[in-house]
Amino acid sequence: MEYDILIENGLLVTMAEGLPVVEDGAVLILKGEIAGCGTTEEFSEHKAKTRINAHGKIIMPGLINCHTHLPMSMFRGLADDLPLDVWLNDHVFPAEAKHVNPDSVEKWSRHSCTEMLLAGTTTCCDGYFHEDRVAAAVLASGIRAVAGQGVIDFPAPGVPDPKMNIKTAVEFVNQFKGVSPLLTPSIFCHSPYTCSRQTLTAAKKAANDLGVLFQIHVAETKNEKNLIQGLGSMTIVEYLESAGVLDSNTLMVHSVWINDNDMDIIRKTRARVAHCPESNMKLASGIAPIPKLIKLGVPVGLGTDGCASNNDQDLFSEMDMAAKLHKVALLDPCVMDARTTLRMATIEGAKAIGLDSVTGSIEKGKRADIILVDRARPHMTPMYDPYSGLVYSAKAADVDLVMVDGRVLVRDGKLV
Repeated sequence: MEYDILIENGLLVTMAEGLPVVEDGAVLILKGEIAGCGTTEEFSEHKAKTRINAHGKIIMPGLINCHTHLPMSMFRGLADDLPLDVWLNDHVFPAEAKHVNPDSVEKWSRHSCTEMLLAGTTTCCDGYFHEDRVAAAVLASGIRAVAGQGVIDFPAPGVPDPKMNIKTAVEFVNQFKGVSPLLTPSIFCHSPYTCSRQTLTAAKKAANDLGVLFQIHVAETKNEKNLIQGLGSMTIVEYLESAGVLDSNTLMVHSVWINDNDMDIIRKTRARVAHCPESNMKLASGIAPIPKLIKLGVPVGLGTDGCASNNDQDLFSEMDMAAKLHKVALLDPCVMDARTTLRMATIEGAKAIGLDSVTGSIEKGKRADIILVDRARPHMTPMYDPYSGLVYSAKAADVDLVMVDGRVLVRDGKLV
């Protein structure tokens, strides 16, 4: 039998259960699927149309960006060093009203996909408006993505009448469901302070009826609770639970200002969380209690947020920052160790967005979303532990090859 691709002679970091590492590792690929992984010696006699020599490189799953707004790379650096409410209301919303249109959304979504692929991200989870054009950009780029049509109770790009927000989202999902195995449509409610309880409930019901992920910004800032009508004495998480929007198909983005009872609700409802430390730091939103959530068994993925609030979509720097932020916040150098952090950017991220049966680890039967990272760079040498090297030393520029669904999209650090 002849396989399509054999990657061989690399340090294989699988991110599978137990986190096995194979010193002289190899991966067999057939029709975009991982047909086997093990040592180079095991597969030395196997025939393959293409053989990729990974000597001096780490073979690992592609990184998963669990929260971004792809078109917002058009606003990179537009209004830095401002509080969230000022940044959003006085700068971002007006800029969106002026500059966001179908063509700009597609153009800058393509730009973001390029940025992510070159940095080793093979899957992203997006939420924005004109999402049909985001989907077109995603499909053209070859990246794997969850794409969520935005829902908000204000006139929005592509949805001037807020009464049409959920109808538009449902139409988007129906338009793109089943179009490509690389694209998973979703519904993205902006937040509980920009969407009424009625909108939240209706949007979640639509997501459940369609069987798609429901995304929502939750408890990002300390002041957020004062902006939500009908909250009363409830916390934001209690409010969302009472509205019936928390379950295993809900991705809660940020979740910074939550307490122990909130975390228990998240655990019980089996909701998932996307952690965006650099965006939260830049906007001085606070530090999410991620170590506690992980200890409770909540699937937590890592996200960059959009380039307007982070300035890049680099998950290597995001991992480094996430690990160090929680150590200094808790005054505990052992918390958020390298293995935990790398899991957030791979297999746990896949769980958070509902794609862990497809991607997030290198295992037989999963799709071949794989990257090669150059370990011969001076800042990667010596390497006593590959997890430590990937989290604390590796840079996006160290990514040599990127493959999504068995298709090579980046080779020698350049787009193919």
